Amino acid sequence: MHRILSSISYLTAFVLSLLVLLIVYDATARYLFSAGSTALQELEWHLFDVVILLSIAYTFEQNAHVRVDIFYDKFSLKMQTFIDMLAIVVFVLPLSGLIIYIGFDFVSMSFLQNEASSDPGGLSHRWIVKSLMPLAFVLLFLQALRKLFQTFQKYRTL
Repeated sequence: MHRILSSISYLTAFVLSLLVLLIVYDATARYLFSAGSTALQELEWHLFDVVILLSIAYTFEQNAHVRVDIFYDKFSLKMQTFIDMLAIVVFVLPLSGLIIYIGFDFVSMSFLQNEASSDPGGLSHRWIVKSLMPLAFVLLFLQALRKLFQTFQKYRTL
């Protein structure tokens, strides 16, 4: 799982670089040459979605997610480990499962309707970017299971 998430992190870094270049190009074209594009703006949003959604599991793996450290840091290592396990079981796994479950219907409906942008000149095949949502949470779910197992092993040794 670590190799998969590391590869995805390199992909998202590359996509982020493309996004920055696209934004610079779009802003330059719009403000200097009065030539904007709806498709380019939507592509920016889609690339941003790629970066955010595909970074969720990697961020969780690296323990860089949001937590209330003001209290957490004051607890013993055993209590911190217990809180980590509890958070995975109570929050991460159920939320991920719910988003995966809802996400498949969300993507299927978009695909079957051949959903496209409602703006003239916008992008088609919106289901492609929507499919990243359940994929991102499948990755998070798998990483959470891995982390739960690791955390449980750590808890037993404390």
